[in-house]
Amino acid sequence: MAFPLAALFFLVTARWCLQVAHAGRQVFDVMDFGAIADGETDDSKAFLRTWTKACASPGRPSVVVPKGEYRLHPVVFRGPCKGYMELRLAGVLRAPDDLAAFRGSHEWINFASVDGLLVTGGGTFDGRGASSWHLNECPRNPNCTPLPVSIKLGRVRNVTITGVTSLDSKFFHVIIIGSQDVAIHRVTIRAPRDSPNTDGVHIQASSNVRITDTAVATGDDCVSVGPGSADITMSGVSCGPGHGISVGSLGRRPGEQDVRGLRVSNCTFAGTANGVRIKTWRGGVRPGSVVSGLVFEDIVMRKVRNPIIIDQEYCPYSSISCRHESAQLPSVVKISDVKFKNIRGVSATQVAVKLSCSGANPCHGLELRDIDLSYVKRSVATESRCANVAGGIAGGTLVPPSCI
Repeated sequence: MAFPLAALFFLVTARWCLQVAHAGRQVFDVMDFGAIADGETDDSKAFLRTWTKACASPGRPSVVVPKGEYRLHPVVFRGPCKGYMELRLAGVLRAPDDLAAFRGSHEWINFASVDGLLVTGGGTFDGRGASSWHLNECPRNPNCTPLPVSIKLGRVRNVTITGVTSLDSKFFHVIIIGSQDVAIHRVTIRAPRDSPNTDGVHIQASSNVRITDTAVATGDDCVSVGPGSADITMSGVSCGPGHGISVGSLGRRPGEQDVRGLRVSNCTFAGTANGVRIKTWRGGVRPGSVVSGLVFEDIVMRKVRNPIIIDQEYCPYSSISCRHESAQLPSVVKISDVKFKNIRGVSATQVAVKLSCSGANPCHGLELRDIDLSYVKRSVATESRCANVAGGIAGGTLVPPSCI
């Protein structure tokens, strides 16, 4: 009997060890909570039941979405939760085509007040934006109602999104607002070149946000950095098509917070409408916000329009709207301590460097160093143009010659 008892003891011990190992890692499969995964049935309630159960569990609970197609109406995955949440998405989530399904919701997938979250698994968030883009009035009407955002991270902390795809959002793909310690890593974001307002990632009122090794191809900014953003890092981002990586637009509304501490490095732009850009509206209410402590370095431009641009006369609407009385005044936003270093490649516009600052608040502390931007027409030299730049530093290779 000694051998069977020993074997039994081993089996019991092994099972106990497995239970201990998985005690903090419970798995909650949406199929067990009623998801159908036929691409037609609304699975929103099943997803919310799964999230609620997982959120109430300590340790590291994992919400699992197997391969398949899941139709989801707008959902809020709300915290705080007892443990560090994981959403392992292997399938495809599809948004409703009909805007009526949003019932006034401004987002499709909303992660709210969660501290500790990993979203991964190789799956896709399909915003099905093509059904709604023609209804977007925002490119023409400054008083428009925006279409729904695909993914919102609102008042979250310690969040990582990696190894997933966001496809064809109706408006912004991802918005990060009022949040800290967020990482976007190896994410793919795609929408057609002519899809309006499909920014890849928009950051606002958030700090310590990192976007790394991510491919963005959209109809608007690949990444946009809004008011109240601090300590933002982007590295290894490929951008194009799209409108580039932008700080702003800023200065449109009173009381906007400053933008401080941004580093964009080792990024590639291909066929974009802009490269690295700071954009502020004309006019505004004093005192204006401050943009300071920005570094753009080690960047490659491939047939990019406006590779380096500061535009403090930004207005994307018709000439009639932009001729409004307040728009005639210089921007109240103050820009200082901005470095452009080791930026090289091919410009699709002859003016490769345009630093158009505010007449009321000239730019201070700008630096151009080791800039090598040739024009797509090889026989024509590129140019730089400056307005209201109050000194700065220029050094190293400078093609085009510095206007500072």
